[in-house]
Amino acid sequence: MFCKHALWLVSLLLLSACHREMPPVAFHAQGRPAKLSDWHVVEVRDGKLMINQGVVPYDLNTPLFTDYAHKLRTIWMPQGVSAKYDATDTFDFPVGTIISKTFFYPVPKLGAPDAKAVARTYDTSRDFAGQGLDMSQVHLIETRILVRRIDGWVAIPYVWNDAQTDAELARTGVVLPLTLVADNGDREAFNYVVPDESQCVSCHAQDWISRKIHPIGLKARHINRDYRYADGERNELDELMKVGYLAGAPAAAQAPRNASWVDPQAPLDARARAYLDINCGHCHNPKGAANTTGLTLDVSAAEDRHIGLCKPPVAAGRGTGDHFFDIVPGKPDDSILPYRMASSDPGVMMPEIGRSTVHREGVALIRAWIAAQQGNCVAIH
Repeated sequence: MFCKHALWLVSLLLLSACHREMPPVAFHAQGRPAKLSDWHVVEVRDGKLMINQGVVPYDLNTPLFTDYAHKLRTIWMPQGVSAKYDATDTFDFPVGTIISKTFFYPVPKLGAPDAKAVARTYDTSRDFAGQGLDMSQVHLIETRILVRRIDGWVAIPYVWNDAQTDAELARTGVVLPLTLVADNGDREAFNYVVPDESQCVSCHAQDWISRKIHPIGLKARHINRDYRYADGERNELDELMKVGYLAGAPAAAQAPRNASWVDPQAPLDARARAYLDINCGHCHNPKGAANTTGLTLDVSAAEDRHIGLCKPPVAAGRGTGDHFFDIVPGKPDDSILPYRMASSDPGVMMPEIGRSTVHREGVALIRAWIAAQQGNCVAIH
């Protein structure tokens, strides 16, 4: 018992030493700093990507797919302020809030080292677990900053340099040629696209009339889950309440919770709806960018024509694949939804931005969900 306590104390002192070396988090009320390190939210130190003191990591029950990239998400707030809980929408965050999302890949376990080769894997054993990302095991791609200023949220993209020491401002975005390497050694070349600032609106604008952007993942149903912090596993809502970053949240058991799309114990319907909610619902909702389509894919939509059951598309074209309905119960091959998800053609694919590859496992999930549905549609010629 004494040995375990001593090891824990040494680890804590080492982590604290790293924190002391890092200047305090810097909230920039205006402008766009040239380097990610100007924010002092996450920095590479002693072979690890560390988070600063007061920066809280979090994850989502079902994450948005981005070319198989893994993500380290963090949140920081100035002292003495809190976000206001909302059971349905994004929490109301105070001015000064800084949210970061670092996109990275584990390095492939097979094959010779290649700076452009990254692992296509769901193995998270080399991911962040409160102690920092081991830089010998991962390749950093980009870090996106969402900062809450007086006039609203601002999105600022940064791309990591070749030396993996810092990330530089990339307002106009960038295209990075990479190769996905599967666990069995299969390789797939693709272009990883870092969006420019204007493209951030496409996903983050919850109201397409005002076009003001908001965080997507920080809703109760997405973060009502346990996280493996450095000192133990705890519920994320409880942790945000504990550190003072959130006010008004109920006990986790009383808060809404989406399923994990990969949880084999969760019902198929819950997994599919959670996947569509996070990947499509921010656009396909009554106020979103795709509100004119009549297709609502957030978790609140009724399972009828609103979610695409026997609903003809608003606009015909290549995106339909010559299919008549968004979803044909029991017939994924006749449904537009999985057809567009399974495409990487810019004129067909959905989502339209945010990926260059096909999420094979996600497509398989939605196909299985449609195949399990009962009913039929009548096409009008």
